[in-house]
Amino acid sequence: MIPYSDFQKLELRVAKILEAARVEGSDKLLRLQVDLGEEKRQIIAGIGKMYNPEDVIAKEIIIVANLEPRKLMGLESQGMLLAADTLGGPVVLEPDREVSVGANIK
Repeated sequence: MIPYSDFQKLELRVAKILEAARVEGSDKLLRLQVDLGEEKRQIIAGIGKMYNPEDVIAKEIIIVANLEPRKLMGLESQGMLLAADTLGGPVVLEPDREVSVGANIK
């Protein structure tokens, strides 16, 4: 269990995927360019076995926006998308209706 104050530290926001491409040398990583409203970021996500790049473009997703950047396969990831861990692989979590890009998740 974590205290509520720890949960409040997470900045969960809606982002829209603008571009997606496979990461060379990896069968599971996709390089995503996402729009957060006031800025654009690159996120490296391990969803490539479940999703083709062309199928995720324009999807609205939920990301952890205040995560420290991390290098994956030499590429900087500036956030993390939320996905459910299933037996078949990750399933990206997304709003069930259109939401403003950059909206905070509460």
